[in-house]
Amino acid sequence: MNDVRELLGRAVEGAGKPAFSAGAVYAKAARIRRRRRAAASAAVLAVVAAGAFTLPRTGGEESPAHTSVASAGPSASPTTSASASAPASAKAERLAALLPADVGEIEEVSLLALIKNATPEQARTTYLGPLDGQYAFRKDGGVGYLVLTLMDREALVRKTGRPADPAEDLCARIGQEPARDDCVREVLPDGRTLTTWHDSMDYSGDDSVGWGPELVGRLAQSDGSQFLVRSSTGFEGSGTQGPLLAEPPLSRQQLKKLLTGPEVLPKG
Repeated sequence: MNDVRELLGRAVEGAGKPAFSAGAVYAKAARIRRRRRAAASAAVLAVVAAGAFTLPRTGGEESPAHTSVASAGPSASPTTSASASAPASAKAERLAALLPADVGEIEEVSLLALIKNATPEQARTTYLGPLDGQYAFRKDGGVGYLVLTLMDREALVRKTGRPADPAEDLCARIGQEPARDDCVREVLPDGRTLTTWHDSMDYSGDDSVGWGPELVGRLAQSDGSQFLVRSSTGFEGSGTQGPLLAEPPLSRQQLKKLLTGPEVLPKG
C-alpha cells in the first residue's frame, strides 16, 4: 500500500461519495507534469529568442473559501488575506506557534474541497490528535501543504490488518516494493521509531492533479498507534492555490521536533 495515500485515505473515510476517493485525490498525474514541463520549455525558448530569460510560473487563484492565515514563529499572530473579520483557525495558530517564522504563513484547508470541490459536509473529518489536519503553507509566492494524522491501534488494525510496530524497519526493501528514497530510521529514547523519506510522487493517475515532491514521515508508537505526516511542495492542476514550493514546507528536523512534542498528542 502506498504510504502517502494512507494520509488522505484516513482523512476522507466516510466523507462522501466514491467520486471523492483518496486514490483520485492523491494520484500523481505524470502525464500532466510532462505536458507542463514541455509547455514551460517552449515558453522559455520563445522568451530567450526575444532577448530575455524569464521562467514561466504555474499557479492559480486563491480559493475564496480560505481567507485567513496564521504567521509562524514564537510570537505568531493571525493575519487575514481578504477580510479582517475572518479569524485564522485555532489549530493553524497553535501549529504556527510551534514552527520558525521562515516556514511562511499557515492556513488550515481541506484538500477535498480544493481539488474535488467537496462540500463542507462531504469534507468533514474527525481527527484524533489536537493538531491533526491539512494545512497550506504560503512562502515566496508558492504554496505547499502539510497533512498530519494520528491513527490509533484499532484504526490501523482495521485499515492494514496490524498495529504499528516500532521494531519494523521501513527503510528495508521488501519483495518488489520500491525503495524509499533518502530513507532515515531513528529509534527515539522512549522506544518510538521515526522514519522519514523523500517521495518524488512521480506516479501515473488522475490527470486533474499533479503532486510535487514531498517529505514523508511515520512515527510508530509503542501502543500500536502511529503518526503519518506529509510535507508536500504542493500540487498543480485542478484546485491549485499557487506554484509549487522549491522545498517541502517542513524539513526532516522540523518534522521530528513537531512529532515528538507533547502538543500533537491527545490530552488524557
